[in-house]
Amino acid sequence: MSAGSNDKPFAGQQVVLAGRLRVLTRRDVRTIVERGGGTFAGEITPRTTVVVAPPGFEPPAGFGGELLDEAAFCRRAGLPDPGTLAQQYYSARELRSMYPALRDEHLRYLARWGIVRPVVGRYSFNDLHVLRQAAIGIEQGMALPALLRSLSAEAQGQLEFEFQPRSDRAPARVVSLEPRTSARARSPEREQLIASASQALATRYFLEGAELDDGANRDPEGAAAAYRRAALFDPQLVPAIVNLANIYYERDQLVEAEALYEKAVRVDPDCFEAYFNLGNIHHDLGRFAEAVAAYREALAINPAYPEAHFYLAVTLEKLGRSAEARIHWREYQQLAPDGEFVELAKEFSEP
Repeated sequence: MSAGSNDKPFAGQQVVLAGRLRVLTRRDVRTIVERGGGTFAGEITPRTTVVVAPPGFEPPAGFGGELLDEAAFCRRAGLPDPGTLAQQYYSARELRSMYPALRDEHLRYLARWGIVRPVVGRYSFNDLHVLRQAAIGIEQGMALPALLRSLSAEAQGQLEFEFQPRSDRAPARVVSLEPRTSARARSPEREQLIASASQALATRYFLEGAELDDGANRDPEGAAAAYRRAALFDPQLVPAIVNLANIYYERDQLVEAEALYEKAVRVDPDCFEAYFNLGNIHHDLGRFAEAVAAYREALAINPAYPEAHFYLAVTLEKLGRSAEARIHWREYQQLAPDGEFVELAKEFSEP
């Protein structure tokens, strides 16, 4: 079975974890596989092409794919070997024992802002300096917003924040073909197209793609092919365009994703998902003013989406516009009172 490219080593592969590994967790393996362009499945089936397993595992009779141990899996993924991960990288538990003031949420905040760069949930020796500074600041009672600004400014020489890595930030997906409320009237020609056989085929392929694009056995390759067929039969089928763009975005193919999102908003100026995801791309490419504009367009369409308020607030903070950001920190709190980062939003919303 051939491997994928160096940047997408599991492209086209369905990978199953069979048993407990020495260092990597199930969540680690799933993240690595999906970042590598593959699909992670819960059990071995005829579609399974790669099994990752501990020593002594015997694959079922008839299995014709690859059997990788933990070390081989790390090599395929371009990661340090398990021994190096265990010896030269520090787990969250080890860091908490070294720096008791650090809690799991602090580590998530630091990673989300790009101040540390964990490798499959572990932190390198290079991260220890900033983690020690963070622990000292927390012990001294330093407010978290001030601490994040200080650490980020020291690391990058300016007030510069980063979002969580793209592969961890799920784009907004269209899940149905229900009509949207829009002031833009469809032309008679468009209504005729919707009623045509081509539209019926487009709908069929979109629904096929949506099914492949979800669930424990998600198949991004199959979903992308179905979305392309849907867009072929109906070039103005915005849900197919957006969801295909999302797959490109997850693969870090930002140029292709951006072109599709822009096509989506040309066809449907009320497409919230396309504007929100364009905001993410603009930020990832360092175009912060454009990111702010895209997030504002998204919120004009759907002001009740908490993540849009959150990411707009972060982008405004990056531009030094904290007063404007506070509005959106507060909106995030109200819309997501149980959200993962609500405590962070509370601290940043204070003058």
